[in-house]
Amino acid sequence: MGTYSLPDLPYDYSALEPHIDARTMEIHHTKHHQSYVDKLNAAVENLDTPDDVEDLLRNFSSLPDEVKTAVRNQGGGHANHSLFWKIMGPNGGGEPTGEIADAINSAFGSFKEFQDELTNAAANQFGSGWGWLVLDGSGNLRVEARPNQDSPLMDGLTPILGVDVWEHAYYLKYQNRRPEYLQAWWNTVDWNAVNQRFLSVR
Repeated sequence: MGTYSLPDLPYDYSALEPHIDARTMEIHHTKHHQSYVDKLNAAVENLDTPDDVEDLLRNFSSLPDEVKTAVRNQGGGHANHSLFWKIMGPNGGGEPTGEIADAINSAFGSFKEFQDELTNAAANQFGSGWGWLVLDGSGNLRVEARPNQDSPLMDGLTPILGVDVWEHAYYLKYQNRRPEYLQAWWNTVDWNAVNQRFLSVR
């Protein structure tokens, strides 16, 4: 039976300054993410669930109907944020290197074309949600926007990179200026971590 826990950040709350402020990171991690973990554990406490939340979401269709909404929202929130923290870092930004760079160039034509597509998808996601770079079952990369905490894992897709566009991710610093936040966020992307994620799941 899986019991889920809040992962530690691999860097200090202030490490992504000035692009993402320390107070936002602290609240986002200790309050919002912790709440997803707590509510997920409460929802599945009587079920035999996998230890890995990504496996839980991959098997979403087989879950009892009475827990699906909670797993979609809380399990999705836990998985999405767990990846989000990992693919950012204090020495981020620039362009990708390694095999993920080759895959992006092949799928989108260039890094700039990919960056524009993901930025536009995330900027235009109505309400709360995420912008994603995902790997499909045929090994192809594509960009998606999804509402709320809906995880690509529920539809057989593997998230490689994601950007949170819930207001709690940026409102203290950027208020309603989502495009400005997105432009700054690219400076936090740890392409080495993204490449490792890509190599581990493709």
